[in-house]
Amino acid sequence: MPGLGKHRRPKQRPISRKLAFAGTGGAALALPLISATTAGAAVTQPAAPAVAPAVKTVTLAAAKPAVEKAALPLTYSVTVGDTLSKIAAEHAVNGGWQALYEANRSAIGSDPSIIRPGLKLSIGAAAKAAAAKATGVKAAAAAVKPATTYANNLDGWIRQSLDVMARHGIPGSYNGIHRNVMRESSGNPLAINNWDSNAAAGIPSKGLLQVIDPTFRAYHVPGTSLDSYDPVANITAACNYAAARYGSIDNVNGAY
Repeated sequence: MPGLGKHRRPKQRPISRKLAFAGTGGAALALPLISATTAGAAVTQPAAPAVAPAVKTVTLAAAKPAVEKAALPLTYSVTVGDTLSKIAAEHAVNGGWQALYEANRSAIGSDPSIIRPGLKLSIGAAAKAAAAKATGVKAAAAAVKPATTYANNLDGWIRQSLDVMARHGIPGSYNGIHRNVMRESSGNPLAINNWDSNAAAGIPSKGLLQVIDPTFRAYHVPGTSLDSYDPVANITAACNYAAARYGSIDNVNGAY
């Protein structure tokens, strides 16, 4: 027993580096008891292998059916009031109504002015896209270029008709139109024939180039008036008809 007034000095245990052992069975792994935040304990993880993006593969795979779809021919079903010229213009058919007729001659027959409602016409691949593009180009041109003005007389009517014809691929010259106008109506846009067989049938010839109403409707060119007496509409429809029958109004030198 220790003496009074004296305290027992606690025993100092020697400091030693301890190791923790972990494992199973007889095998053990010595793990130093050092914080994982110290530099000596930093562990470098192997970089994950780079994964190549599949953008190109996906894009090409998606583009292939789109290209195949665009290559398919488009079909148009004729409705009441349609003409080859109107259909060709609305769908931007390359080569105009003449190309449309040639592509569908077997279905239409020998007379391009007769197309019945319900008739299926091939209008070519990507025609709608081409029509949209053409519309955008025309709109852009209209925004930059001022509209052309024409005199309200025979000279102005012919020149305006020629511009419309050029946009629709309809052949004809100023001299060819003027020559036929003077023979048919002497330049009077309100001229009407009330005595021939057409008049007897109730469809008299009208206007500058003396066109009967059925022919006017069949060969009416989009963008012109629906009035057969309108000078520009009358000339343009007549030239469209003459192109289908004779190759051009320039080839007409008599009753047609």
